[in-house]
Order: sequence, then structure tokens, then C-alpha cells
Amino acid sequence: MTWWLKMVRCLLRRVIYVVMRVCYRFSVHGQGYLPKRGAALVVCNHVSFMDALVLGGGSPRPLRFVMDQPIFESPWLKWWFQLVGAIPIESERHSPGALRRTLDDISDALRQGDVVMVFPEGRLTPDGEIHAFRRGLESILARDNVPVVPAGLAGLWGSWTSHYGGKALKKWPSRFRAPVSLHFGPPITAQEIEGVALRRYLEARVRALKAAGDSEIAHR
Repeated sequence: MTWWLKMVRCLLRRVIYVVMRVCYRFSVHGQGYLPKRGAALVVCNHVSFMDALVLGGGSPRPLRFVMDQPIFESPWLKWWFQLVGAIPIESERHSPGALRRTLDDISDALRQGDVVMVFPEGRLTPDGEIHAFRRGLESILARDNVPVVPAGLAGLWGSWTSHYGGKALKKWPSRFRAPVSLHFGPPITAQEIEGVALRRYLEARVRALKAAGDSEIAHR
């Protein structure tokens, strides 16, 4: 990555943080758990179409998001996704070999020392709860043994960009300056917990971090 692109992404992260503070009563905890330099993988629950911006603004370093190919190819937003280094992923049913290509792109990003963000549920939550993490984390970490930082997001369920009360983006916004909380947790490595147990452990950690955010919002 060129030096100017790094500077642009750092500047964008700061701008996004300011925008998120304007849109929400936004609080972030545990930012120090993200390594100051070097590669890392962040995993978080997926609540709304605003999640990427909230996480991008709340992270102390620019994040490269793994996102659905159809959204990545949006004619109005593709330039933005490319600028921030988003990594598209497509269904194997639509494009054989798509998963391997995405894993290659993620591996390249990690080997460049970037922080990559994934939503292991693979979709927006339909009911506000965290659903089972899908396979894929193991494949990423089998290639690159980097620290995994769990994150829990609370407060966006009920927004027009979530599936609350109907499909996301199909409703009029009804809330402004809602409380939103983002908690990062201590990093772990794949060597500490191997195989499927790693996925289940990360899911449990994300659930606990989301619960901490829910509790914080309830007591504001």
C-alpha cells in the first residue's frame, strides 16, 4: 500500500468517527486491544448496514472489511469501497472459486500488516440476536496466524438500517442520536484455541461484549 493511501484511510477513519458521533450517542471501549501495528482480524456481530461505518470510526486503525460482492459493485459506492480497501466476497454458487479468491485477498491484506474485519454470522441479524458463526474463520487463520480481536456492537437494532420492523433500508428513519456502544475485547490467537472450538469461543466472546454494550445503554 502506498504512503498516500495509508494517509487517506487514516484521515477517512477520523472523519467517519466524527460523523458517527454526530449521528449517534456513540461510545467505544477497549480500543487498546487492537495492536498498534501489524496484522489482526476483527470479528463482530452484524446488526445493520451502518455497522461497517461504526466499526471503522471506532477502530484506532483503518479496517478493511469483507463484504458481499453485490453491495461492493454498487455503481454509486464502489469507488468508496475500493478507496477504503473493502474485500468483496461472492457465493460459490454464483462464482466457482469465489471463496478461494476472497481468502487470497484477505491473506494479502494481512501479510501487508492491515487489520481485516469480518462478520462471521454472514448476514444481518433477523431478530436482533447473535446467530451462529459460520465456517471461514478457520480457513483464514490456517493461512495466517494473526491475533483475533472480538468486538460487540449494541444499539443499532431498531434503526432503519437493520431488519427491525421489516427489511433494512425499506423504512423511514425514526431515530436520531440513538445510543450506540462498541466494545473491543482482548485478542486471542488460533494456537490458544483450535478448530471449531475457536469459532464457538469467539462467538461467546462477541456475545459477552454485546451484552456489556446492552447493559451500558440500558443504564445511560
